[in-house]
Amino acid sequence: MIRKGLLVIAVVLITLSCKDGNKKGHRVIPESSGPLNTVAVVIENEKWEGRLGQAVRNVLAAPIDGLPQDEPLFSLKQIPPHVFTGFSRINRDIIKIELGEAGVTIQDNVYARPQKFIVVSGANIQEIEEQLQANAQTIVKAFKVEEIAEKQRRIRKSLFPATSLKKKLGVDIQYSTAYRISKDEDNFFWMRKDIPTGYTNLLVYDIPLNSLKDKDSLVSRIVKIRDSIGQKYIPGPTDGSYMITEKAYAPHLFETTLDNKPAWEVKGLWEVQNAFMSGPFITYIIEDKDNNRYVVAEGFAYAPSIEKREHVFELEAMIKSIKID
Repeated sequence: MIRKGLLVIAVVLITLSCKDGNKKGHRVIPESSGPLNTVAVVIENEKWEGRLGQAVRNVLAAPIDGLPQDEPLFSLKQIPPHVFTGFSRINRDIIKIELGEAGVTIQDNVYARPQKFIVVSGANIQEIEEQLQANAQTIVKAFKVEEIAEKQRRIRKSLFPATSLKKKLGVDIQYSTAYRISKDEDNFFWMRKDIPTGYTNLLVYDIPLNSLKDKDSLVSRIVKIRDSIGQKYIPGPTDGSYMITEKAYAPHLFETTLDNKPAWEVKGLWEVQNAFMSGPFITYIIEDKDNNRYVVAEGFAYAPSIEKREHVFELEAMIKSIKID
């Protein structure tokens, strides 16, 4: 009798919950899935193989700045419209190409959660291409923000307690327990993770606010600062060797914001003075006027003979979690 009573109560509660949800317009949608930095492209086969497919690839599979080899912004997975049903709709990032009124719409959580769903439309192929080109930065940014948030969500499942970093620098940054502290001295922090072919690294330190006020160009000044830090703290494999900025290529420099503060984003290549080692780096120099300083957060990877996009992306996601007291 007790079991029957409990069953009746459960059924009543579920029924009331469903009714309440329907009244409020709530609906249950599944959790999204898919590899990081992968976009599902809903487009007819013949269009995907033609100029329209190439226009999509030009936007979403363009080479990433600052990597030693060409690697695409996103991996693309084409889905014909007639099979865009069921599980194919729960991809986290979807772009749909269709005929219609010219425009671009960006929606969240249409078929799954979290999800970014973008529709690009036009009266003909040329008009759709024009919409893709005109809105390229907006489209890429929407997917990038979604993927950064997803990566940060995964990192939060296994966080390393950045106690010393918070205490000494007044900086909180979320990085996983896969990283170990390699150096903690002079307000300079070096966290490191071993990977099958090398390692990835996260650096956090600060410099005076007047450090970038110099007669040299901003890029030159940033390179000098990076190289001095490398010489002091990042030794190479042999005596007298240390990390510097790759001499043959000027880094890419962008204005941005981080933790609601003005910042510089720097992407480029590093090498080791007097040794044959190199790889990509991504650096954020964040203006912290309240403390009369810049906070510098940098990620760099050493992963010879393999693609490096996902390693740099992980470092970027960790750095973008930064909070400055």
